Amino acid sequence: MADGKRPSLAVEEREERGSRETRRLRRSGLVPGVLYGASHPNPVSFKVGARDLRNLLAQGAALFDVEIGSEKSVPVILKDQQNHPVRGEVMHVDLLEVRLDEKIQSTVSVELEGGDESPGVKEGGVVEHVTRELNIEALPTDIPDQIMVDVSGLEVAATLMLSEIDAPQGVVFLDDLEETTIATVVVPTEVEQPEIEEETELVGEDGEPAAEAGEGEEGDSPGDSDTEQ
Repeated sequence: MADGKRPSLAVEEREERGSRETRRLRRSGLVPGVLYGASHPNPVSFKVGARDLRNLLAQGAALFDVEIGSEKSVPVILKDQQNHPVRGEVMHVDLLEVRLDEKIQSTVSVELEGGDESPGVKEGGVVEHVTRELNIEALPTDIPDQIMVDVSGLEVAATLMLSEIDAPQGVVFLDDLEETTIATVVVPTEVEQPEIEEETELVGEDGEPAAEAGEGEEGDSPGDSDTEQ
């Protein structure tokens, strides 16, 4: 993303410490975080509006600017993110300040496209997305928001390796090119149903033993009568 067009996030320095104060922050619609970087010798604790943070993360930008109070904004990347295990909402973020002229190592998500058009899928196969994140090295301004991989040419049982993908300009893949599987097309196997017909005949549909032909309950044979003559 070109410099000057990066998303921006305004945060406030956080004085609150401890789990009790952190819970109060979250109840008031704020998310705690920590900024690491060369401009600040010590990590800076901050708080940010949950909605503002959610909107920024939804853009999927790998690089964005952060402004702490009245300080000059600095370029950062998302270092770590903790989500609520049930509700999924962001509970805490770690941001890392970066220099735009120095390469850094980062991770980037992998998205597949063209799966429905692949010959393998048309023949009944299913595209299995094996690797969903890649480790890369690049200048912060060259880090892509995501890497799109075209799988429209995959046949049944075909496997797409990282070595077959061209890295975006300025990006170096750090994962093993020959060992990293991006996607494959598999054919679902049918699960055979156990034969229960014979068992049903012996047991009966209601789960009780089936009576043999001509066998009645004791005292209920045809012709018996409870009426005294």
